[in-house]
Amino acid sequence: MGNKILVLGATGTVGRHVVEGLLAKGEVVKAASRAGKPVAGAEGVVFNYGKPETFDAAFNGVDRAYVLLPSGYVDSKGLLGPVIETAAARKVKVVLQSVFGVDADDAIPYRQVEIALEKSGTPYVILRPNWFADNFHTFWKAGIDHGQIALPAGEGKSSFIDARDIAASAVSALTSSAFDGKAFNLTGPEALSYADAAAILSNVIGKPVTYKAVGDDTFVGILTGAGVPTDYAGFLATIFYPVREGWTAVVTGDVKTLTGKSPRSLQAYAADNAAALKS
Repeated sequence: MGNKILVLGATGTVGRHVVEGLLAKGEVVKAASRAGKPVAGAEGVVFNYGKPETFDAAFNGVDRAYVLLPSGYVDSKGLLGPVIETAAARKVKVVLQSVFGVDADDAIPYRQVEIALEKSGTPYVILRPNWFADNFHTFWKAGIDHGQIALPAGEGKSSFIDARDIAASAVSALTSSAFDGKAFNLTGPEALSYADAAAILSNVIGKPVTYKAVGDDTFVGILTGAGVPTDYAGFLATIFYPVREGWTAVVTGDVKTLTGKSPRSLQAYAADNAAALKS
């Protein structure tokens, strides 16, 4: 057992901010990725979810870990289960990035991962972020470039959360025992429809962006046409069902509970990422 913090997905949308936030607090960090290269000055270590032989070196000398499933993966239970088992065997505290709303049904695979962690006997904190604001300059960027975001979200609203606020919540959970044994639902400060979001983005980047509600099949076709694997495109389509049903419109105070600060608005996200949204 050491005093290092392992951050999985350390080169990703949330992970890189977690690494930076921990380093700023003086923590010793192991940044895990497939390439194993250093991140923001943190020690790099090779980690591959599909190769359990990489787990031991990653967890060596670690007493806390930020665990998440990077985008592009579908089998949350199959890939995260062995990681949690490895952490629990070493009594490593796990801060798990789960998904907003999975506590609605214990049959949901992500909820089953949470339950396994809860029963593991190791200290834990569960974070369930809502839809990322950052999706607009990653997943939905091609639509913004063409002036139209086409998604199967209907008229549903989401309390979009900035990845920096997810990361700040993670840093708090990793560097304090005050939140152990609890789950937090992370949201932005307000619920917005995609039409609302498009208007905000349009204003920031200085060109028209509209939203078009499409069906699941059309959406899958758009994604596969852009090179997204069919199974992952299908998975992305299914997770818009809760949006259409209004379940992602909830706003919580959990980011402020964890960090002491209110979460960023979509307007603030867009202003800070204007260059990426325009490029």
